[in-house]
Amino acid sequence: MGSSTDAAAHDALRWRVRPSAARAAVLVLHGGQEHNLARPRPLNLPLLRMHGFLRALTSATAGSDIAIGTVRYRHRGWNGARADAARDALAALDELTETLGPVPTVLVGHSMGGRAALRAGGHPAVTGLVALAPWCPAEDPCDHLAGRDLLLLHGDRDTVTPPADTRAFAARSRAAGARVCGYTVTGSGHAMLQRIPDWHRATTRLTTALLGLQPFPAETASALALPPTSPEALTLPLPRQPRTPSTA
Repeated sequence: MGSSTDAAAHDALRWRVRPSAARAAVLVLHGGQEHNLARPRPLNLPLLRMHGFLRALTSATAGSDIAIGTVRYRHRGWNGARADAARDALAALDELTETLGPVPTVLVGHSMGGRAALRAGGHPAVTGLVALAPWCPAEDPCDHLAGRDLLLLHGDRDTVTPPADTRAFAARSRAAGARVCGYTVTGSGHAMLQRIPDWHRATTRLTTALLGLQPFPAETASALALPPTSPEALTLPLPRQPRTPSTA
């Protein structure tokens, strides 16, 4: 997918935190539907679901000159070959780069937002991605993720986006040159309603590690260093996340 110049009239980026001189950025992408051309309402359930993640990320990056924004979709659905959510993600990344300069950017997306993040992950600004219960059809490309750090979390009780598809995408992405770590959130489904604190804390810790604000968890660092042909560390059980993560 190319640039998003055809979406120039759409204001795809909403700022939550914008320092005067940001040194890095995070973009959060909420979920949606497979097919729906209606415009999202300003407040909708998929967006509300991400507010806890936004609060946690804002708190964890306070005083670090990290910009935080959300992607605003034109339509509620992905809509087949139109890939509307991915086009909006690219438009938001273009706007972010125009506003902040070429700062390293981490994408955090859930469900359709995870698919959009993965599709837009080849943008020059993107250095890492955290995909939460992402929608990963077998036909989606992954070669453009070479050189990126890709962290995937998926609940084993998800009946909306199959965990097996995420595992397959993780393996293909690693073979294509991405550095990949995959977590299984045991006992949790697609909406992330079970183990909510673990989802929030793990996503915050992994995102701040991608931003260079703290080290990766030991198992994550080991997974990211594995060779392209390795099948390991794509289904690590997500441990209970302490309220204040250790720095070791």
